[in-house]
Formats: sequence, C-alpha cells, structure tokens
Amino acid sequence: MAWALKLPLADEVIESGLVQDFDASLSGIGQELGAGAYSMSDVLALPIFKQEESSLPPDNENKILPFQYVLCAATSPAVKLHDETLTYLNQGQSYEIRMLDNRKIGELPEINGKLVKSIFRVVFHDRRLQYTEHQQLEGWRWNRPGDRILDIDIPMSVGIIDPRANPTQLNTVEFLWDPSKRTSVFIQVHCISTEFTMRKHGGEKGVPFRVQIDTFKENENGEYTEHLHSASCQIKVFKPKGADRKQKTDREKMEKRTPHEKEKYQPSYETTILTECSPWPEITYVNNAPSPGFNSSHSSFSIGEGNGSPNHQPEPPPPITDVSPTSNLMLVNLLPTTTPQEAQQWLHRNRFSTFSRLFTNFSGADLLKLTREDVIQICGPADGIRLFNALKGRMVRPRLTIYVCQEPQPLRDQQKHEDGEPANSTFFVYHAIYLEELTAVELTEKIAQLFSISSRQISHIYKQGPTGIHVLISDEMIQNFQDESCFVLDTMKAETNDSYHIILK
Repeated sequence: MAWALKLPLADEVIESGLVQDFDASLSGIGQELGAGAYSMSDVLALPIFKQEESSLPPDNENKILPFQYVLCAATSPAVKLHDETLTYLNQGQSYEIRMLDNRKIGELPEINGKLVKSIFRVVFHDRRLQYTEHQQLEGWRWNRPGDRILDIDIPMSVGIIDPRANPTQLNTVEFLWDPSKRTSVFIQVHCISTEFTMRKHGGEKGVPFRVQIDTFKENENGEYTEHLHSASCQIKVFKPKGADRKQKTDREKMEKRTPHEKEKYQPSYETTILTECSPWPEITYVNNAPSPGFNSSHSSFSIGEGNGSPNHQPEPPPPITDVSPTSNLMLVNLLPTTTPQEAQQWLHRNRFSTFSRLFTNFSGADLLKLTREDVIQICGPADGIRLFNALKGRMVRPRLTIYVCQEPQPLRDQQKHEDGEPANSTFFVYHAIYLEELTAVELTEKIAQLFSISSRQISHIYKQGPTGIHVLISDEMIQNFQDESCFVLDTMKAETNDSYHIILK
C-alpha cells in the first residue's frame, strides 16, 4: 500500500503567514515555503501525487504504472538535464528500496489479496560488458570465492516472503510480497565499479551498473511467469564511505559553476525513482531454485508485519539451457540473408525471446539495418544495447592460425618426372588449424581431428629444422610460431607400437 503524507502546516499557520508577508515579493514567499520541514522531492515522489494524474487526458493515463520502486539514496548533482540519473552506493551497505502499490482503483483486480514475485538484478550498464557478462561474472567469482554480488539484508527488510538467492546467479535475488501491505527490501551490493575496469595506473573510472526489478503475477499453474512491471536505475558502487566522498565532490564542483552552467544539470534528489524498462529475458527468470543463502528448506516464511506463509510450495527447478556467450549457439552471427523464421530462432538462442513478437516479420537484413538509437528506443537502454552489440558482434579471432597440408603418398614415392627433371607443379590443399591454448597437446588434438583418428595414435610431433633435423614440438615452440604459417604434414610409423610420428615441414 502506498504511503500517504500529511503536511504539518495547519490552516491557521498558512493564514497568519499570508497576512504577515502580504507585502512580500512572490520570490520571498517561495523561499519561505521552501524552508519548511519537508522535502519537495520526497513529496512529489509519493504515489498520492501520481493518483492525481487520473484527471489528466487519456494519453497521460497510460503512463501511470502499477508499481513504483524508490531507492532511498540521493542522486548525483553532476548529471545533465535529460540524462538518466546516477546514484552512488557504498559497497556492502544496506540500502532500502520501497515497493509501492501505485494502482488506480479497479486496476489489476486479479492480484488483490494475492502475492506477486519480484526479481532483483545488478547488471552492467555498458554494452561492452553486457556482451561479456558471463566471463566478467565468472572472473569475479574466481577472485571472490564464496561471495555474492547482490544480497538481501533480511533483518532490516519488511514484508518480504520466501526470499531466495540462486547460488549460480551471484547478481540475482527474488522474493514474494503483498502489494496491499507495506514492503521495503534492503539490498547490499558487494562488488565495486572499479573491479570491472582495465587496470592502468590507479585512479581508473569505475563502470556503471543497473539495478533492475521485474515483477510477476501467478498464472493458472501457480507459477510466477506473467509479467506485470519492470523498472531500473543507474548506479555506481564505491568502497565503504567512497560514495559519500564522491557525492560531496560532485556537490562542490556544482557550487563552483556559474548559475547559467547550473541550469544544464539536474538537481540532486534525496531518493532515486526507478524508471520503467523492458523485462529481463524470460530464460533467466523461469527459475525456482532454492536459496541456501537465505532459506535452508523449501518451507516459506515471511518477514515483518506478521504475514503468513503462502500455500504455494515451490517445485524443483527445470533444467536451464546453456545460454552463456561461450556456447556455440551464441556464436552464430546474424546474416543479411537470414529469413524471418531464422531471425526468430536467433533471437531465442541469444536470450531475446521477450522481443520476438516485436520482430516477428523482421529478416536478418531488417535487423542489421537498425541503428543503436532505434534498438534502444524499441527495447530500452539495457536490452537495446545488448541486442545492438549482438547484431554487430564478430567472432573472436584465435590466438594462432596455421595452415597444414598432408603430403600425398604418390608424391613421396615419385619425386621426378620421366625425363628426370624434378616436379615443379604440385597442387596442395591446405586446412586451417586454430589454436587458443598454444600447447603441444592442443595441436595434437587438432591434427588428430583433421586425420579423423584418436589423439592417442599420434606419438610425437616434430618440426623439420635446419639440415633436415627433427625438432620435438614443445609449448614454447608453438608460442613462437608465426601467425598463418604453412606446413606440409608427413607421417612416419613409430617403431614400438601402432602410433605415428607427425613431421611438420
């Protein structure tokens, strides 16, 4: 239920103030009212003022959202007008997010008296990091074993039911809540923005994150998969006390600017209102896995206000298809010749199922013609940047490429023509071998695949050196190969077993 606010000014106080300041200027009256004991930014942010928009024309009524999420942290004053707000957070500090029911009377009656499910995520704002999100998070997990990126401060939270955190999704938490009751969740972000920047000489600029909330209602099967609302905001996370210092620095910089320059920047608001955005791809939120970090059993429990446990018992999670950027499906590029049906398959394979209906009749050429601004306008900032980067993405170049050709057996036996002259016109077909690890074991496996044999049948690999000597291939030698080198492969049967020696000429 939305919070209401009573202004402390009684009618007598207002009347006496008007009599005393009757001769004052209008600006003076404005300054006096501005010095009251309340903050106008907090007042305007309350849902009660949103409900007053019901008297506006029908075009504006569509803009009233069913829910509103308020992050209780101040926005930066160093953000230009018409740009998205930016909020600084301290690492590991608990920040309240108020879950407000902003529905009009009679709106969404099907959720009255029922619970809804909200999923919180901390994701990358930068499109380059979004494209490599899997690798970035795996690297963070390796450097911070046992830690999570996002947590819920359960003792401080109010009204949340059955909070869960999947151990394989470090940046995601979820819970149930009743929109008719007061609900506040306190979150903690444990990663800092500079952990994902390229290290230089210190003092590097941290990357921005996004806090996104997706809310769902229950379907006929008791699963929370029907989307209701999504909203997000931009944040940067600093080491403890770092956010306060950054906020102070921005405020001091703004104070030094001229009044004309200040007009180009937004004021700093005491709270951050999450703005509406596209829902996160559905492949990630069909997940009911238990959360060892919050709840060791499958039974539900509530926090605050004596809320009872829901009757719905979670079922075992279904298997989730691997959609990591390293999987083969993610590496298939969209081509201009791709048909609309193939484009739909590409969207599903690359975690853009949510937008498949929007691009129903789009071919590969149609999608590739979209500009960055077009995609962001259609899909929202976070998903739009990710989709644009996937459309324009290219295959990662291997570390080393070599070309090999098997020397034909007749050419090894017949080195001269009938007239005794050496052969001078031999046609060879080369095959490309791509190496990533630059090891002898990897080269052995790639050559075995080329010959369609087991790698165990290759005893050793030699490189023909000066005066025809055979040099054993080592990891260090492969690391010193020149890229796109050409070799002719010759085979020699091993003396002791049925394996072969490979000679690179």
